[in-house]
Amino acid sequence: MGKSLILTGLALLLHVQLAFQYPTADVCPCEKQELCNVIQGERDFEVFVFDVGGTNWQHYDWKLVTTVAMFGPAYDAQLMCQAHSVGARVVLRGIPKTLSALLTPASRTAWITEQIELAKKQFMDGINLDIEEPVEMNSPEYQALTALVQETTEAFHKAIPGSQVSFDVAWSPNHIDGRYYDYAAIGEAVDIVFVMSYDEESQIYGECIAMANAPFFKTLKGYKEYFDLKVDPKKIVMGVPWYGYDYPCESLVDNTCSLAKVEFRGAPCSDAAGKQMPFSWMMQNVKQSISGYQYSYLNQAPYFNYQDDEGKFHQVWFDDPESICVKGALVGIEGMRGIGMWNGDQLDYSDELLAKVQAALMWNALRCADVRLPHLQLPHLHLPHFHL
Repeated sequence: MGKSLILTGLALLLHVQLAFQYPTADVCPCEKQELCNVIQGERDFEVFVFDVGGTNWQHYDWKLVTTVAMFGPAYDAQLMCQAHSVGARVVLRGIPKTLSALLTPASRTAWITEQIELAKKQFMDGINLDIEEPVEMNSPEYQALTALVQETTEAFHKAIPGSQVSFDVAWSPNHIDGRYYDYAAIGEAVDIVFVMSYDEESQIYGECIAMANAPFFKTLKGYKEYFDLKVDPKKIVMGVPWYGYDYPCESLVDNTCSLAKVEFRGAPCSDAAGKQMPFSWMMQNVKQSISGYQYSYLNQAPYFNYQDDEGKFHQVWFDDPESICVKGALVGIEGMRGIGMWNGDQLDYSDELLAKVQAALMWNALRCADVRLPHLQLPHLHLPHFHL
């Protein structure tokens, strides 16, 4: 009897904890009940934002945002209410532990059902599938991944009418980091293909030196490869980085920063030799650099050099409003779905005047991707002539 009561009490406690973390479908956390409805219809132009938690979302440019992928450590009901109040979607983070656990239809159905139930409880508008594990061509995992994407899209559309399913892909479909995926089939299945046009130096087979996070012509090459696979441009969202890399140099000669060799997935050198740093850090540290702000017109990316307290030289590569605007112009030229970033929390949203200006410029640079909007006028913009 005592044991039964204890188990019953534990069950009730678990129910209360789950209800607190994930509000049930009949308890809307917003001021207005209609704000818990699923957002319907498609936007002509997408601005897709990844949010990683905290309260920075209060400072997002909500006139631009159309979709927020909630990647923070906890569900934020206030963020959902705010997004819905301006007609923007909020989508789940969908990351299975491993594809090897989803080889059977039953295992995939169980995982998908769990995601749908969570989306309903949290009043979400869909799911963002962020699967980046290496997969061999035609392996069981290869087949399972394609099936998972197709089945997830079908199930979400049926269970939550109007829901959006997106999939994150590397900057190029050319087996980056060992990801042998069926990109054509995945692109056909989902509503949005978010191309992560960053970390493009994750595998360096040539000279082991610091380079741009998203060099212009390499980025363009990646999109051409997706177009060649017949991935519909109207489904593609260009992902740009709101962060960069701080590289410690083994030597710094004539602006060339030689790196320590750090292997990654078979490549002898990689950007893992550096450290990811947010745009806000870049703006603070460029002022103490030994080079001042520099801009590579070949890569269409800014950089600077500095010397740390121990006397070691560093080279820092990042993206700023100018480099984002240059890349973003491709979106309008090629008729792509929109633009987005990893991630929306990389800016300084403080009340300091210069920080406010810098944050506004980064958000406004996204307008360069939308042919319907008046483009931000940026000084010294060097836009190459191109068409894929």
